[in-house]
Amino acid sequence: MNPVEAAYFYACAALALAGALSVVVAKNPIRGAMGLLLLILSIAGLFLSLHAQFLAAIQLIVYAGAIVVLFLFVIMLLGPNAATPHDRRGVGTRVLGGGLFALSGLAALLAVARAAVAAHRVMPMPQVDPTFGGIDAFGSVLFSDALVPFELSSALLMVSVVGAIAVARGRQGVKSLSRAERDVAQSPPEPAKQAEHSGVFSHEIDAGSDGAHVKESSA
Repeated sequence: MNPVEAAYFYACAALALAGALSVVVAKNPIRGAMGLLLLILSIAGLFLSLHAQFLAAIQLIVYAGAIVVLFLFVIMLLGPNAATPHDRRGVGTRVLGGGLFALSGLAALLAVARAAVAAHRVMPMPQVDPTFGGIDAFGSVLFSDALVPFELSSALLMVSVVGAIAVARGRQGVKSLSRAERDVAQSPPEPAKQAEHSGVFSHEIDAGSDGAHVKESSA
């Protein structure tokens, strides 16, 4: 691997890591979707470094052009200002789970590094078939060995579309307030101003013993 290829690989890997962290950390759902888009573009770049042009094109067309757009549609249906409530319950459990996951990842990396050091040699890379990444090779694998995962992914996309429609139908008739409208709704009510009664007549209906009569008085 020459320096240019190494720099390209590390740049794509860094962008993919930044996009993944943005998806997890971002509180705004639109920013999370943009982080997912950055991750997808970075993975497409990694596919290009492996000379898998077909996979890179499919990554851009299917995920960046369809999945991210579907996520944006769902976000717009739910409201772009939708955010999780500031609930402190269960913070310790989440922190403990995240710490255990991070420790397990570091342990796996250390195990791989220790195995590489114990080998005292670099594992030779096998020769890549010149047709690797082409349409013919990918199609033959996709519709033979990978037919079941391909059909399962199609079912997963169908379920996501049905779920988006169900969420959208469940929110029909629910008006989402903008930030300015929420500020007005949460602000304390202003004291009612006394109406000026110049030139206005008030009608008072009193029911007496002799019958109903109307009094008209000038304000």
